[in-house]
Amino acid sequence: MIIGNWNRRKSTAVLIAVSVLLLAGVMTAGILLSGQAMETDFSRKNEAPSAAFLFGTDWMGRDMLARTLTGLSLSIRIGLLTAAVSSVLALLLGIAAATLGRKADAVISWAIDLCMGIPHILLVMLISLAFGKGFAGVVAGVSLSHWPSLARVIRSEVLQLRQAPYVLTAEKLGVSRLRIARRHIFPHLLPQFLTGLILQFPHAILHEASITFLGFGLPPEQPAIGVILSESMRYLTTGKWWLAVFPGLSLVLVVMLFAVTGNCLRRLADPASAHQ
Repeated sequence: MIIGNWNRRKSTAVLIAVSVLLLAGVMTAGILLSGQAMETDFSRKNEAPSAAFLFGTDWMGRDMLARTLTGLSLSIRIGLLTAAVSSVLALLLGIAAATLGRKADAVISWAIDLCMGIPHILLVMLISLAFGKGFAGVVAGVSLSHWPSLARVIRSEVLQLRQAPYVLTAEKLGVSRLRIARRHIFPHLLPQFLTGLILQFPHAILHEASITFLGFGLPPEQPAIGVILSESMRYLTTGKWWLAVFPGLSLVLVVMLFAVTGNCLRRLADPASAHQ
């Protein structure tokens, strides 16, 4: 039984490592191929997938594999930035709602309900427009719209921890609030925070690609996945299927890798999983 549990947790950790390495490889390859992704050669335009060009070429003769990897790399970097900002915001607001009294809790809970009551993609688009679209608009739109769910989870967790016997005992013994937070609350919040952080990556990437596809995100001169898919729509009816299929599948695979990493991390961080 012990060997079985160890093997299960070990295989989960290996799966996380493989997913992280694949994502890091995609991001690095995209950075290295950013120059090649912008090279045009009209003598090779609209070529189908071949040994020379695995993903084919577009109407300007650009290598679709290089453009896809560059777009995915950009999406991953935006996802990392926006998920980090959103998760830290959720952590701060969740703790504030649970510790600063009823008025603060009411205001933050109202903000959570307001954000969750607006259709997500619409909220991202509105915030992106308010910040002038482009890179800053995408980062602001995704960051300021993905924190409510995690903030609600953290708020609930902090409220439960404040009623835990060891926390109540520490308060009666005169232990400072700062030390209680550092020794007893933050360590318990860390698994939820890290899991929420990683699980926000796929949402951030998909929403960045979505609003860029709709014209409210990154500018068209950047080889972003949303831009690639938007431009390819004009050529699908002429049989240029590879312009959308390969970038779309690549985006799905990257999102799945993030989802697998988050789910595996959640299983490892869950104390109950050690006894399954």
